[in-house]
Amino acid sequence: RMMDVGQYLCRIGCTSPMAVTLETLQQVHRCHLLTVPFESLSIHCGENIRLELPHIFEKIVVQRRGGFCYENNSLFGWLLSQLGFEVKLLSAQVRNAYTGVYGPPQDHLILLVNQEGQRWLCDVGFGAGFRTPLSLETNLPQSQENGVFRIHWRGETLILETIEREKQLPQGGGKEQAIKGEESKGVREIMTDKGQKGWKALYKFTLEACCLEDFKEMFIYHQTSPSSLFYCKSLCSLHLPSGRITYIGHRLITTHLLGEGTQTQTVVELSNTEISAILKEKFGIELLYPLVPKDVDIVPPSIIY
Repeated sequence: RMMDVGQYLCRIGCTSPMAVTLETLQQVHRCHLLTVPFESLSIHCGENIRLELPHIFEKIVVQRRGGFCYENNSLFGWLLSQLGFEVKLLSAQVRNAYTGVYGPPQDHLILLVNQEGQRWLCDVGFGAGFRTPLSLETNLPQSQENGVFRIHWRGETLILETIEREKQLPQGGGKEQAIKGEESKGVREIMTDKGQKGWKALYKFTLEACCLEDFKEMFIYHQTSPSSLFYCKSLCSLHLPSGRITYIGHRLITTHLLGEGTQTQTVVELSNTEISAILKEKFGIELLYPLVPKDVDIVPPSIIY
């Protein structure tokens, strides 16, 4: 089957033809995040995933699935190049939110777009990331609807940072009796936003160009390593205009944006039978094989990068 640009644009809710402009770059980036989930479900339902663009196209565009960074960003990079953008694949190392340490080289695949002499960081394969491309021409904070980001240079290394927000359970342990008039069956807690805590690093990278084959080893690592988020947790996350929705293990976490970067989170416990219904209803995903839900602690890697 041929990889078709029009079919891809249709999948993400965009119409062709599209001019090679910053506005187009911003539009397709945001549309991608609002339609294509960031997910590791293949690893937990025995699907074979391959680091080959036609295979990824079939999965994301035709089967209307999502993927992890190597899948989402490699395919998005192909789309951008087909639209006429100048695109480079870059390697990043993610700072693990659970262990606080950076992953190995080629831990994460990101994109650099050079548009009319301006460099833009693109990433549609990172859960709580930015929604429109970030400029590499400034180290000032860049505000978006879902948070504040900045790119900080340290020698040859660039560090993507975001303002971390303090979360707190409300009085009474966060058990809410009714939400919007409904019985809160399974609602475990509602986290409220307590304001800014300061900057935290999300990942670091350099501007050295890579090719897709460079990521093959880490592509396997993330499917098999107890130090990988994707191996340890069955997850599926999607940006929404109003926030973000994330399935992980036996939980569904809904983040509501309240403006000015503030947000609340609702956590709902799911039974095994509810998970497939949630995946279909909230993410448009129907798996061909049974999912084995997983949410175990990530083992810190033996080597510190």
